[in-house]
Amino acid sequence: MKKKKLLTICGDVIGMAACLVIFVTPFLYMLVNSLKGTKEANLMSLSLPEEIHLENYLEVIKANNYMLVTAFKNSLILALCSVILLILTGSMAGYVLQRRNDRTTRLANVLIMSGLMVPPAILPTIWVLQGLHLYKTLLGMTIVEVALNIPFTIMLYRGFMATIPTELEEAGFIDGCSRIQLFSRVVFPLLKPVTSTVIILNAVSIFNDFTNPLYFLPGNANATVQLTLYNFKGKYASSYNLLFADVLVITIPMLVLFIFFNKRIIDGMVAGAVKG
Repeated sequence: MKKKKLLTICGDVIGMAACLVIFVTPFLYMLVNSLKGTKEANLMSLSLPEEIHLENYLEVIKANNYMLVTAFKNSLILALCSVILLILTGSMAGYVLQRRNDRTTRLANVLIMSGLMVPPAILPTIWVLQGLHLYKTLLGMTIVEVALNIPFTIMLYRGFMATIPTELEEAGFIDGCSRIQLFSRVVFPLLKPVTSTVIILNAVSIFNDFTNPLYFLPGNANATVQLTLYNFKGKYASSYNLLFADVLVITIPMLVLFIFFNKRIIDGMVAGAVKG
Protein backbone atom coordinates (compact mmCIF):
# COMPACT_ATOMS: atom_id res chain seq x y z
CA MET A 1 0.00 0.00 0.00
CA LYS A 2 2.81 2.38 0.94
CA LYS A 3 4.68 1.50 -2.25
CA LYS A 4 1.61 2.25 -4.34
CA LYS A 5 1.12 5.59 -2.56
CA LEU A 6 4.79 6.46 -3.10
CA LEU A 7 4.51 5.69 -6.82
CA THR A 8 1.42 7.91 -7.03
CA ILE A 9 3.25 10.79 -5.36
CA CYS A 10 6.26 10.34 -7.66
CA GLY A 11 3.96 10.35 -10.68
CA ASP A 12 2.30 13.57 -9.50
CA VAL A 13 5.68 15.24 -8.96
CA ILE A 14 6.93 14.19 -12.40
CA GLY A 15 3.70 15.39 -14.00
CA MET A 16 3.89 18.78 -12.27
CA ALA A 17 7.55 19.15 -13.25
CA ALA A 18 6.70 18.36 -16.87
CA CYS A 19 3.87 20.92 -16.83
CA LEU A 20 6.22 23.55 -15.43
CA VAL A 21 8.76 22.89 -18.17
CA ILE A 22 6.18 22.82 -20.99
CA PHE A 23 3.95 25.72 -19.93
CA VAL A 24 5.97 27.98 -17.63
CA THR A 25 9.25 28.04 -19.54
CA PRO A 26 7.80 29.84 -22.62
CA PHE A 27 6.34 32.57 -20.39
CA LEU A 28 9.66 33.00 -18.59
CA TYR A 29 11.40 33.18 -21.96
CA MET A 30 9.03 35.91 -23.17
CA LEU A 31 9.18 37.81 -19.87
CA VAL A 32 12.98 37.84 -19.79
CA ASN A 33 13.32 38.95 -23.41
CA SER A 34 10.58 41.57 -23.08
CA LEU A 35 12.74 43.37 -20.51
CA LYS A 36 15.82 43.52 -22.76
CA GLY A 37 17.00 46.08 -25.30
CA THR A 38 16.44 45.45 -29.00
CA LYS A 39 19.92 44.09 -29.81
CA GLU A 40 20.04 41.90 -26.71
CA ALA A 41 16.55 40.49 -27.33
CA ASN A 42 17.41 39.64 -30.94
CA LEU A 43 19.93 37.09 -29.61
CA MET A 44 16.86 35.06 -28.51
CA SER A 45 18.50 33.69 -25.35
CA LEU A 46 17.05 32.83 -21.95
CA SER A 47 19.71 34.78 -20.08
CA LEU A 48 18.76 37.58 -17.69
CA PRO A 49 18.81 41.11 -19.14
CA GLU A 50 21.90 43.21 -18.55
CA GLU A 51 19.61 46.19 -17.97
CA ILE A 52 15.87 46.04 -17.32
CA HIS A 53 13.81 48.04 -19.84
CA LEU A 54 10.33 48.46 -18.34
CA GLU A 55 9.71 51.23 -20.86
CA ASN A 56 9.19 48.48 -23.47
CA TYR A 57 5.67 47.94 -22.15
CA LEU A 58 4.87 51.66 -22.34
CA GLU A 59 6.21 51.74 -25.89
CA VAL A 60 4.00 48.79 -26.81
CA ILE A 61 0.92 50.65 -25.58
CA LYS A 62 1.88 53.86 -27.45
CA ALA A 63 2.86 52.11 -30.69
CA ASN A 64 1.02 53.06 -33.89
CA ASN A 65 -1.07 55.78 -32.24
CA TYR A 66 -2.19 53.65 -29.25
CA MET A 67 -3.33 50.84 -31.52
CA LEU A 68 -3.24 48.36 -28.61
CA VAL A 69 -5.90 50.34 -26.72
CA THR A 70 -8.18 50.30 -29.78
CA ALA A 71 -7.47 46.60 -30.25
CA PHE A 72 -8.43 45.78 -26.66
CA LYS A 73 -11.69 47.68 -27.09
CA ASN A 74 -12.50 45.86 -30.35
CA SER A 75 -11.61 42.44 -28.92
CA LEU A 76 -13.67 42.98 -25.77
CA ILE A 77 -16.72 44.12 -27.76
CA LEU A 78 -16.32 41.19 -30.17
CA ALA A 79 -15.92 38.62 -27.39
CA LEU A 80 -18.77 40.03 -25.28
CA CYS A 81 -21.33 40.25 -28.11
CA SER A 82 -20.35 36.85 -29.53
CA VAL A 83 -20.58 35.10 -26.15
CA ILE A 84 -24.01 36.60 -25.41
CA LEU A 85 -25.36 35.42 -28.78
CA LEU A 86 -23.77 32.00 -28.31
CA ILE A 87 -25.41 31.58 -24.91
CA LEU A 88 -28.85 32.58 -26.19
CA THR A 89 -28.82 30.55 -29.41
CA GLY A 90 -26.81 27.61 -28.09
CA SER A 91 -28.92 27.05 -24.98
CA MET A 92 -32.22 27.18 -26.88
CA ALA A 93 -30.96 24.95 -29.70
CA GLY A 94 -29.48 22.47 -27.21
CA TYR A 95 -32.79 22.36 -25.35
CA VAL A 96 -34.80 21.59 -28.49
CA LEU A 97 -32.32 19.00 -29.79
CA GLN A 98 -32.26 17.21 -26.45
CA ARG A 99 -35.99 17.19 -25.73
CA ARG A 100 -37.28 16.39 -29.22
CA ASN A 101 -36.54 13.19 -31.11
CA ASP A 102 -38.07 13.36 -34.57
CA ARG A 103 -36.61 13.17 -38.08
CA THR A 104 -36.24 16.94 -38.47
CA THR A 105 -34.40 17.26 -35.16
CA ARG A 106 -32.03 14.39 -35.98
CA LEU A 107 -31.23 15.98 -39.34
CA ALA A 108 -30.62 19.36 -37.68
CA ASN A 109 -28.36 17.67 -35.14
CA VAL A 110 -26.28 16.06 -37.89
CA LEU A 111 -25.93 19.37 -39.75
CA ILE A 112 -24.94 21.27 -36.61
CA MET A 113 -22.43 18.67 -35.46
CA SER A 114 -20.88 18.57 -38.94
CA GLY A 115 -19.84 22.16 -38.25
CA LEU A 116 -17.23 20.73 -35.87
CA MET A 117 -15.49 19.07 -38.84
CA VAL A 118 -16.10 21.34 -41.83
CA PRO A 119 -13.50 24.14 -42.04
CA PRO A 120 -14.63 27.71 -42.79
CA ALA A 121 -14.54 28.87 -46.43
CA ILE A 122 -12.73 32.20 -46.51
CA LEU A 123 -13.54 33.66 -49.94
CA PRO A 124 -17.26 32.69 -50.01
CA THR A 125 -17.67 34.14 -46.51
CA ILE A 126 -16.05 37.41 -47.57
CA TRP A 127 -18.34 37.51 -50.64
CA VAL A 128 -21.42 37.02 -48.45
CA LEU A 129 -20.30 39.66 -45.95
CA GLN A 130 -19.66 42.13 -48.78
CA GLY A 131 -23.12 41.44 -50.18
CA LEU A 132 -24.64 42.17 -46.76
CA HIS A 133 -22.40 45.26 -46.36
CA LEU A 134 -20.96 43.72 -43.18
CA TYR A 135 -17.38 43.18 -44.35
CA LYS A 136 -14.81 45.01 -42.18
CA THR A 137 -17.41 45.59 -39.46
CA LEU A 138 -17.60 44.29 -35.89
CA LEU A 139 -21.14 43.09 -36.53
CA GLY A 140 -20.01 40.95 -39.44
CA MET A 141 -17.07 39.60 -37.44
CA THR A 142 -19.41 38.79 -34.55
CA ILE A 143 -21.69 36.79 -36.87
CA VAL A 144 -18.67 34.85 -38.18
CA GLU A 145 -17.44 34.03 -34.66
CA VAL A 146 -20.90 32.90 -33.59
CA ALA A 147 -21.23 30.68 -36.67
CA LEU A 148 -17.85 29.08 -36.05
CA ASN A 149 -18.39 28.41 -32.34
CA ILE A 150 -22.10 27.51 -32.30
CA PRO A 151 -21.67 23.73 -32.99
CA PHE A 152 -19.41 23.20 -29.96
CA THR A 153 -21.64 25.39 -27.80
CA ILE A 154 -24.78 23.45 -28.75
CA MET A 155 -22.97 20.18 -28.07
CA LEU A 156 -22.13 21.32 -24.52
CA TYR A 157 -25.65 22.55 -23.81
CA ARG A 158 -27.28 19.45 -25.29
CA GLY A 159 -25.12 17.15 -23.18
CA PHE A 160 -25.84 19.06 -19.99
CA MET A 161 -29.57 19.34 -20.77
CA ALA A 162 -29.88 15.58 -20.24
CA THR A 163 -29.10 16.09 -16.54
CA ILE A 164 -32.26 18.21 -16.03
CA PRO A 165 -35.31 16.10 -15.10
CA THR A 166 -38.31 16.47 -17.41
CA GLU A 167 -40.55 16.41 -14.32
CA LEU A 168 -39.56 20.02 -13.64
CA GLU A 169 -40.89 21.05 -17.04
CA GLU A 170 -44.09 19.08 -16.51
CA ALA A 171 -44.61 20.90 -13.22
CA GLY A 172 -44.09 24.19 -15.02
CA PHE A 173 -46.73 23.29 -17.62
CA ILE A 174 -49.18 22.44 -14.87
CA ASP A 175 -48.52 25.85 -13.28
CA GLY A 176 -49.44 27.52 -16.57
CA CYS A 177 -46.00 28.40 -17.98
CA SER A 178 -45.67 29.01 -21.69
CA ARG A 179 -42.76 27.54 -23.67
CA ILE A 180 -40.73 30.75 -23.33
CA GLN A 181 -41.50 31.10 -19.60
CA LEU A 182 -40.68 27.44 -19.05
CA PHE A 183 -37.27 27.79 -20.65
CA SER A 184 -36.36 31.17 -19.16
CA ARG A 185 -37.64 30.55 -15.61
CA VAL A 186 -37.19 26.82 -15.11
CA VAL A 187 -34.59 25.41 -17.48
CA PHE A 188 -32.10 28.22 -18.13
CA PRO A 189 -31.33 28.97 -14.42
CA LEU A 190 -30.30 25.31 -14.05
CA LEU A 191 -27.72 25.70 -16.85
CA LYS A 192 -25.32 27.86 -14.83
CA PRO A 193 -22.46 25.29 -14.68
CA VAL A 194 -22.37 24.70 -18.42
CA THR A 195 -23.02 28.38 -19.15
CA SER A 196 -19.87 29.23 -17.15
CA THR A 197 -17.98 26.74 -19.30
CA VAL A 198 -19.39 28.23 -22.49
CA ILE A 199 -18.52 31.79 -21.40
CA ILE A 200 -14.92 31.04 -20.51
CA LEU A 201 -14.03 28.74 -23.41
CA ASN A 202 -15.63 30.91 -26.06
CA ALA A 203 -14.39 34.20 -24.56
CA VAL A 204 -10.80 32.92 -24.53
CA SER A 205 -11.11 31.46 -28.04
CA ILE A 206 -12.66 34.58 -29.59
CA PHE A 207 -10.46 37.07 -27.72
CA ASN A 208 -7.32 35.21 -28.84
CA ASP A 209 -8.51 34.58 -32.41
CA PHE A 210 -5.92 35.63 -34.99
CA THR A 211 -6.82 34.27 -38.42
CA ASN A 212 -10.51 35.21 -38.64
CA PRO A 213 -10.07 38.93 -37.82
CA LEU A 214 -7.13 38.92 -40.24
CA TYR A 215 -9.44 37.80 -43.08
CA PHE A 216 -12.78 39.35 -42.15
CA LEU A 217 -11.85 42.48 -40.15
CA PRO A 218 -8.81 44.10 -41.83
CA GLY A 219 -7.65 47.65 -41.16
CA ASN A 220 -5.89 49.42 -38.28
CA ALA A 221 -9.14 50.88 -36.94
CA ASN A 222 -10.59 47.36 -36.73
CA ALA A 223 -7.50 45.70 -35.24
CA THR A 224 -7.91 43.08 -32.53
CA VAL A 225 -5.29 42.31 -29.90
CA GLN A 226 -3.64 39.47 -31.82
CA LEU A 227 -3.16 41.62 -34.92
CA THR A 228 -1.11 44.17 -32.95
CA LEU A 229 1.78 41.68 -33.16
CA TYR A 230 2.35 42.94 -36.72
CA ASN A 231 3.50 46.27 -35.25
CA PHE A 232 6.79 44.70 -34.16
CA LYS A 233 7.39 41.98 -36.74
CA GLY A 234 8.62 43.16 -40.11
CA LYS A 235 10.02 41.70 -43.32
CA TYR A 236 13.53 43.02 -42.80
CA ALA A 237 13.71 43.79 -39.09
CA SER A 238 11.85 42.80 -35.92
CA SER A 239 11.78 44.20 -32.38
CA TYR A 240 11.55 40.98 -30.44
CA ASN A 241 11.63 42.72 -27.06
CA LEU A 242 8.51 44.71 -27.96
CA LEU A 243 6.94 41.67 -29.64
CA PHE A 244 7.31 39.57 -26.48
CA ALA A 245 6.05 42.45 -24.33
CA ASP A 246 2.97 42.72 -26.55
CA VAL A 247 2.37 38.96 -26.33
CA LEU A 248 2.44 39.08 -22.53
CA VAL A 249 0.13 42.10 -22.34
CA ILE A 250 -2.53 40.50 -24.55
CA THR A 251 -2.18 37.01 -23.04
CA ILE A 252 -2.28 37.70 -19.30
CA PRO A 253 -5.97 38.85 -19.03
CA MET A 254 -7.39 35.67 -20.59
CA LEU A 255 -4.81 33.52 -18.78
CA VAL A 256 -5.92 34.90 -15.41
CA LEU A 257 -9.58 34.35 -16.35
CA PHE A 258 -8.85 30.77 -17.37
CA ILE A 259 -6.89 29.97 -14.19
CA PHE A 260 -9.55 31.38 -11.83
CA PHE A 261 -12.45 29.63 -13.55
CA ASN A 262 -10.67 26.41 -14.48
CA LYS A 263 -12.71 24.34 -11.97
CA ARG A 264 -16.00 25.60 -13.42
CA ILE A 265 -14.87 24.64 -16.92
CA ILE A 266 -14.16 21.07 -15.82
CA ASP A 267 -17.37 20.78 -13.77
CA GLY A 268 -19.55 22.00 -16.63
CA MET A 269 -18.03 19.68 -19.23
CA VAL A 270 -17.84 16.58 -16.98
CA ALA A 271 -21.43 16.92 -15.75
CA GLY A 272 -22.78 16.92 -19.29
CA ALA A 273 -20.50 14.09 -20.41
CA VAL A 274 -21.15 11.75 -17.48
CA LYS A 275 -24.90 12.21 -17.04
CA GLY A 276 -25.74 12.80 -20.70
